[in-house]
Amino acid sequence: MEIKARFDHYNINVFDLSKSIKFYEDALGFKEVRRKEASDGSFILVYMGDNVTGFTLELTWLRDWNRAYNLGDNEQHLCVRVEGDYDDVRAFHREMGCVCYENKEMGLYFINDPDGYWIEILPLKK
Repeated sequence: MEIKARFDHYNINVFDLSKSIKFYEDALGFKEVRRKEASDGSFILVYMGDNVTGFTLELTWLRDWNRAYNLGDNEQHLCVRVEGDYDDVRAFHREMGCVCYENKEMGLYFINDPDGYWIEILPLKK
């Protein structure tokens, strides 16, 4: 059997949903494309999209979670490609204070979101 799967979404849990939504809007231009709220208020799922690919980032907020998430060694990351002048985008992220790692030899850098998740930033290949 040959399975053919397609990426749909990637989930992360967030402590402050409003702060996370604003970060992804400001830092990457993602927009909320849909939302699901539990009838008992125990969780909210917000799907952020790039309006190009259909792939979404699911932000999960849990009402009863009362502390920052422990990300361990944080050896996983999301990677996005950005349009426009890569150096200008990096400068904008530096101004935001969210650049957490740069590898100048490889020509890439990472930003981190309000919960400490790392996002690799690469230029869009044309």
